[in-house]
Amino acid sequence: MPHIRVRSLDQKKLVSISKELIDQMEALIKCPRDYFTLEYVHSTFIMDGVEGAGGYPHVEVLWFDRGESVKLQVAEAITKLVKTVVDDDVCVYFVDMDKASYFENGQHY
Repeated sequence: MPHIRVRSLDQKKLVSISKELIDQMEALIKCPRDYFTLEYVHSTFIMDGVEGAGGYPHVEVLWFDRGESVKLQVAEAITKLVKTVVDDDVCVYFVDMDKASYFENGQHY
């Protein structure tokens, strides 16, 4: 934890920024590198009957809340880094997870 899911970004582009992404997240979130997961999610956007239209990178961050200041820093860092490989809007959104509802190997985290 945190788990980062990325949609509507070419997989090769995500791979190209993946090390720097985790480097930055590790520094901002202050948790060990091996706690992070980075997932590429294949997606197809559809708009007005056109497949592949209307999509731009969406980055979903599932984590335990670290406060508004850290959230803003993470959103800005992700946006800036993704924009190094695409010239488009970037959507970053957070899913705050409840520690009481998170289990690893059958045990509360």
